[in-house]
Amino acid sequence: MNDDDASASAWRPLCHAIDVEVEVPVRIEREGLPVLAVFRLEDGSIHVTDDTCTHGQASLSEGFVVGDEIECPWHSGKFCVRDGRATALPAVEPIRVYPARVIDGRVCIEAPAPGG
Repeated sequence: MNDDDASASAWRPLCHAIDVEVEVPVRIEREGLPVLAVFRLEDGSIHVTDDTCTHGQASLSEGFVVGDEIECPWHSGKFCVRDGRATALPAVEPIRVYPARVIDGRVCIEAPAPGG
């Protein structure tokens, strides 16, 4: 999660990194992308996932972060924000995670391939 200008053109900015507080998810809506959730963990790492729970269609950015997991606010399913895997029932399907980094003070995700 270091600033890196060398490949900035391959990364799409989402929000200012300073606006993402530890354990307080931020919901991001951008044209051409699914609704996303941005997380800053206690170790300072930044992670970006789909915002929608795969079990009940709830907004994960309204959930609760404990360690590296997000707990869905509807049915208490949990997901690891580092790799997307479901870690507690009733969630069984993983959420999508996106390669993320901070570039020029902004949280960015790797630009999706055309048509993808």
